[in-house]
Amino acid sequence: MRGWFTGRLPGDWFAAPPEIVLDREEITLVGALPEPRLAEGAPDAERAAAVDGLIRRFREETREQRIEIAREVEHKFRRKVSWGVASGGETVMFTTLSVPVMTRLRQSERQVLDTLVAAGVARSRSDALAWCVRLVGRHTDTWLAELRDALQHVDRVRAAGPDINS
Repeated sequence: MRGWFTGRLPGDWFAAPPEIVLDREEITLVGALPEPRLAEGAPDAERAAAVDGLIRRFREETREQRIEIAREVEHKFRRKVSWGVASGGETVMFTTLSVPVMTRLRQSERQVLDTLVAAGVARSRSDALAWCVRLVGRHTDTWLAELRDALQHVDRVRAAGPDINS
């Protein structure tokens, strides 16, 4: 997939190969934009405004091509594409996919969600559950990254093993 994107994306879009993350439903592509050119010692506010302008310009100028590429990806890989860019230490997502997930919860777990709704932290149980998942993800980034690395290692070892079907 990375090779397909490398061949398909215009070479002048990003300053480095884009980061590609995928799951069963979605391909997230985040490309690094070149840093905006500013005078030496430019204030932080000017730098932030330049990054914002750069991101907005990229989004508008590439919209039609991104839509065309996304349609090709959806046809070829049967997944939606979410686009984003990174510049000046900031990552901005242009599109994202929100996928419903079914789960079974016991009463004590539902009460947690209901408390978050009653407190105004979330509008619904669904929002409360998404809030909980984001909170856990934010506080366990290192652990989740190690777990993902371990799963990739298992996939590589499994692929290198004997073919049981032959």
